[in-house]
Amino acid sequence: MTWNSTMSSGYSSLEEDSEEYFFTARTSFFKKPTGKVTDSKDVEKEREVRTEFSREEIQQKIDQYNSLTRDYLKMTLNPTGVFTGFVKVMMDLRRPVTVRGGQRAAGGATMGEAFYLPRGVINTLHISSENTVKQVIMALLNKFTVADNPAKYALYKRCCRDEQVYVCKLADVEKPLFLRLVAGPDLDTLSFVLREQQTGEVMWDAFSIPELRNFLRILDKEEQEQKEAIIRRYEVCRQRLQEAMMAVGSPS
Repeated sequence: MTWNSTMSSGYSSLEEDSEEYFFTARTSFFKKPTGKVTDSKDVEKEREVRTEFSREEIQQKIDQYNSLTRDYLKMTLNPTGVFTGFVKVMMDLRRPVTVRGGQRAAGGATMGEAFYLPRGVINTLHISSENTVKQVIMALLNKFTVADNPAKYALYKRCCRDEQVYVCKLADVEKPLFLRLVAGPDLDTLSFVLREQQTGEVMWDAFSIPELRNFLRILDKEEQEQKEAIIRRYEVCRQRLQEAMMAVGSPS
């Protein structure tokens, strides 16, 4: 597997060769069959049949996808049976990240220092149908030279149905490009979001000592800024009270 960042084209590449002609992924884009209730094993088999396509069916879906896409980010079926294409991932990280050394990050932050990535930024990756969620996460972290453990992050799929937004965490072994092909190019039907793992609590044990120290420095800075803001606000209130008292005490 190779990963390359192409600054001129604005996207990254993540491709892997394979000779598989069939692709299987469990998704929620297919309705369950109506009728009698079957056991879980039968349901799993039916899901796999509905999400497994021949080379000809894959080509038909790719042709349909390419005819609907509006941003010229098309898919291509290779002679090996593996298809390549593009996925867009929105960065939605709430905690700071740590960057690897040797370079200077955007915004002037020095390497090894924790800082916040802009939220809502869309990144485009060029991947193959064999690339997994785990590989996509690693490619995104490499693109920003993030040194954090990839296990701290998760890729989520976001779907809009009936004016409701549904967000679901993807398993590490799922294939994002296959999901993109099945859903079509409409981002309301399916979009990808990179977030921290939602464990309910911060996994502090997963961070190194330098990372934790950087977090403390950031918290100290934010605390000092809050203190200064409170002091300024109360100074304004004090000044207004003094002016009001002087106005009341002065003879009319």
